[in-house]
Amino acid sequence: MTSDVMTRPAVLILLGPPGAGKGTQARVLEEKFGLVQLSTGDLLRAAVAAGTEAGKAAKAVMAAGGLVSDEIVINILRDRLAEPDCAKGVILDGFPRTTVQAEALDVLLGETGQKINAAISLEVDDAAMVTRISGRYTCGGCGEGYHDSFKQPVSAGTCDKCGSSEMTRRADDNAETVASRLEAYHAQTAPLIAYYNGKGALQAIDAMGEIETISGGLAKIVTDVTS
Repeated sequence: MTSDVMTRPAVLILLGPPGAGKGTQARVLEEKFGLVQLSTGDLLRAAVAAGTEAGKAAKAVMAAGGLVSDEIVINILRDRLAEPDCAKGVILDGFPRTTVQAEALDVLLGETGQKINAAISLEVDDAAMVTRISGRYTCGGCGEGYHDSFKQPVSAGTCDKCGSSEMTRRADDNAETVASRLEAYHAQTAPLIAYYNGKGALQAIDAMGEIETISGGLAKIVTDVTS
């Protein structure tokens, strides 16, 4: 069931490093408020598959081994925002990544009288995130997730759900790689944090607590900025 609190379409940006819970929280907001999560990668693939003008341009660039330009991404986003399911609002994931993209996004939204309602930064403790991410592993049989510290199977090495003993870890889920990814994230995102703070659109929430607590805080932010 979706909320009827919202009075105008919302445009939200979720900022947070890998493992901060952006995907989980975006799904909660989708269900509660009827928002649509828009991931840059998904948008590109869908536009290419649909054969739109912007999709054709993106396909040609990717086929040549190049990087899709900001202009093409903005055109693909313009097409997607015009679709009926985005009428209640969207959550942008993975875009913008730079202040140049943020400025282009402002121009795009201004075409229809919209604006960024909130850029929400999921704040994390880096040391705790290294532990959280590097301890993850998954059952190879059914995909059930486990963790060295927080969620171990009842019988060591045997999945509680399907009984498989095949456990896997992502190669990049090690402490050194995770720390490097967090450092890169902070360096990349710092200008965006400053940009949206300067516009009065930045909101921050502690993302180290319980999922339900974080969801409640995010729901309050969305309600406040859209009512």
